[in-house]
Amino acid sequence: MDSSQTSFSEDSSLSWENVGGGVQRKILVYNADLMMVKVAFEASSIGAIHQHVHTQITYVESGVFEATVDGQQRVLRAGDTFLASSNVWHGVVCQEAGVLVDVFNPMREDFV
Repeated sequence: MDSSQTSFSEDSSLSWENVGGGVQRKILVYNADLMMVKVAFEASSIGAIHQHVHTQITYVESGVFEATVDGQQRVLRAGDTFLASSNVWHGVVCQEAGVLVDVFNPMREDFV
C-alpha cells in the first residue's frame, strides 16, 4: 500500500522495517505536509541524539523511555508526549520495551 495515496491505514496490513539496534519502524500514513510513523523499541535500544529540519511530536504508546529534547531529560510512559522543534537535538533510550508514535511536519522523504 502506498500510504501517500490513501486516507486510511490499517496497521495489520503494514510491515515493519528493521532499522537496527533493536528498533523497527512502520510508516502509517503521510502526504507532503505530514507523516505518522510507529517505532518499536526493545529494552535498552537507543534512538540516538539527532536533529532534522522536521518538527516532530512523539506520543508514547507503550513502554518507558528516557527522552532528551534540547538538553533536557524526562522519563516518559504511556500517554506522555514530547515536541522537538525544527533542528532541535533530541533522542530516546528505551528503559522498558515499547512503541513510540512519531508525527513529522513536513513528511520525512528520507523514510520512503
